[in-house]
Amino acid sequence: MTAAREILVLYYSRHGAVRQMAQIIARGIESVNGVAARLRTVPEVSAVCEAVAAAVPVAGAPYAELRDLEECCGLALGSPTRFGNMAAPLKYFLDGTAGLWLKGALAGKPAAVFTSTGSMHGGQETTLVSMMTPLLHHGMLLVGLPYTEPELSSTSSGGTPYGASHLAGATGDRALSDEEKKLCFALGKRLATTAVKLAA
Repeated sequence: MTAAREILVLYYSRHGAVRQMAQIIARGIESVNGVAARLRTVPEVSAVCEAVAAAVPVAGAPYAELRDLEECCGLALGSPTRFGNMAAPLKYFLDGTAGLWLKGALAGKPAAVFTSTGSMHGGQETTLVSMMTPLLHHGMLLVGLPYTEPELSSTSSGGTPYGASHLAGATGDRALSDEEKKLCFALGKRLATTAVKLAA
């Protein structure tokens, strides 16, 4: 599989829900013939001024590098909600992509976003929009979830037309519902299908 047919699934996950969503989105991506998912995460942001995080994660996906964005033909971006906004570690990583912006490296590539919140009205849609903003500045083409996905109308937890979402509960222990899982898969599949069409 060449890098030109890989879609980057880039996320930050504190308690594991966003990581699980990323894995399901990756399966949706890989359900499209000829497309692979590249899972990457970002390190914590620390108020301590000296480097304290290991250069390589103890477990899970490797840390993202700028070349991951440049090499892939699409992007799925995920974060838990922090007061209606993306989490600081993901924002910190995106703030370091000015070099890619100057080159137009992401312009014309499709992108999708996903999130998890502690409460039903915890800012799912505003978080998704907060992740869309830098992607629009990069010239990416946003892919959402259409209402032709039946789960979007039947879900009583997460799920928005802006992207996949999950209601994790105040302690983060609520499992993804069947509807949420199906919407994650559908988002990955739609992103990959769009990438293939754009490449053609």
